[in-house]
Amino acid sequence: MPVTLRPARPSDEPALGRMGAALARRHHAFDAARFMLPDDVESGYRWWLGREAKKADAVVLVAELDGEVVGYAYGRVEAVDWNALLDRSGGFHDLWVEEKARGAGVGALLAEEMMKRLTALGVPRVVLHTAAKNQDAQRLFAKLGWRPTMVEMTREAPPVKD
Repeated sequence: MPVTLRPARPSDEPALGRMGAALARRHHAFDAARFMLPDDVESGYRWWLGREAKKADAVVLVAELDGEVVGYAYGRVEAVDWNALLDRSGGFHDLWVEEKARGAGVGALLAEEMMKRLTALGVPRVVLHTAAKNQDAQRLFAKLGWRPTMVEMTREAPPVKD
């Protein structure tokens, strides 16, 4: 059965919470000092993505395979950011595909649909970030036409002495 892409519905919120939490856990495993992992991350993502799906300047998509939600993508229109020297743009924030659906092109379909929907909202470009250790995502995005433009570097503050 082919993959179906559609906007997220309130009934998708449990799946979005589960997948968003999986994404957060993966990033936390890459670098626990950089990526937070809040308590009850599933509830947090369920709330966050459910709220964002209702906004006119945000896009929350799901991918269904055989009637089951197996992936999601989240992006939104971002205003001019003088700190980042970034004009109005689409921020492509999340992409997740469940393990059982990987390798079937679901991630590429979600990414391309996100690009279409954000540009339909009038943004001249779409910007995304991937974890430095997430080579699979970087290869996928490069294959789809994204190019590296910034390198984030993180340093923890030294302990405060009393």
